[in-house]
Amino acid sequence: MSDNSPEVSKSLIEEAMWASLPPELLPHILIRLPVKSIIKFTSVCKTWKSLIQNPTFISNHLHHFSNNLLLFRLCPKPLAKAVKKRNRIGDEKEVYALHWDDNTNFHQYTTFDDFPFHGQSATGVFRVVGTCNGLICLADDLNTYAYNFILWNPCVKKYVQLPTPNFSFRTTGPYTAAVGFGFDSKTNDYKVVRFVTPEDDDFDEGKSTPKVEVYSLATGKWRVVTAQCPKCAVRDTMLVYLRLQAFVNGALHLVCYKTTPEIRFLHFVLAFDLEDEVFREIPLPKHSDMFYWKWVSILAYGNSIAVIEPGYSVDTLDIWVLKNYADASSWTKIISLDAQAPPQDIPRPPSGFYRVKIPSLKAFRKSGEAILETYKKRLVSRNLETQEVKDLGITGSKYSFVDPYIESLVLLDKPDLAVTY
Repeated sequence: MSDNSPEVSKSLIEEAMWASLPPELLPHILIRLPVKSIIKFTSVCKTWKSLIQNPTFISNHLHHFSNNLLLFRLCPKPLAKAVKKRNRIGDEKEVYALHWDDNTNFHQYTTFDDFPFHGQSATGVFRVVGTCNGLICLADDLNTYAYNFILWNPCVKKYVQLPTPNFSFRTTGPYTAAVGFGFDSKTNDYKVVRFVTPEDDDFDEGKSTPKVEVYSLATGKWRVVTAQCPKCAVRDTMLVYLRLQAFVNGALHLVCYKTTPEIRFLHFVLAFDLEDEVFREIPLPKHSDMFYWKWVSILAYGNSIAVIEPGYSVDTLDIWVLKNYADASSWTKIISLDAQAPPQDIPRPPSGFYRVKIPSLKAFRKSGEAILETYKKRLVSRNLETQEVKDLGITGSKYSFVDPYIESLVLLDKPDLAVTY
């Protein structure tokens, strides 16, 4: 008899116990298990696999099981340097890892070492558009006209390569484009949205109407939005330091600008509702410097939005929050951080060409704390009320990305569309 016979017997007993469960109880048990465990159960039998891959079960599991995690995308120094110098990309890969978003510890939950898209980016590194319900939206559009978009769920090792969009350099000529990603709860569909401003002979900055197209995961196709977008200019992906979109309350939010008779560059938040696919504008507070809002990032802040002026117009990191999402007059500047404010890892340097070396904001935690990246690329968590700073023990880079993350089974129900790796 082999040495592992006790283990084999134990496994058979466990399988028999699971098989003896009343069928009506099975979904109620599985729905409370983590993704890793559920994936293993797909190999038990065809009945279980069919249940787990059912869209209703996937949706119910998403709402019943959630753990507070943060996704970190980091680029090792050799990779970042190769991208900057446009050199050949070596073996160094983009690093994706999950950490517990917990005030008592910040331990690593898991890391995705098998990044399946290494070497497929035109520029050497992908831009992370955003995350939603376990999906990571990647775009290969950093400073280039490229049309490689990916929806990736690393927890189930599946991804969807999006088809070529309708608007390209060939069809539109020179253009500026912004991309957003979110979820349509009405149709249970994930959507990628492109806002494209043609820069043809008729282009008038801030007075042109962007062309908007939507990719639907449900149909696997791009289509042009029929509702007319307000005349404005979107900001493109050359702004690699900034977060250009926020998905909140069922809508994508981008900072755009338009030209009026009174103001040459009037910045505002353009909101695009993913359910009804209509546009609306959210005014930003008036500021004496018309370029103050030019370089801001926009992020989700609880059930509302926040915009962050990173120090290009003023020598501080200004954080503005829309306290009441339904009230555009409720914008409040909650804090200003300068180079002398903690975390300090170098003396305050003289002002450089663009900015003094103040921290940059990467994300907000569930607790409301801000994750900041210092000038020396240390990632820290700062309590914006007590000003307490915790070093997270993580080194960032020019392409660092941080976002709240939820494990999910999304894409398991797309066997004809999603690729398994």
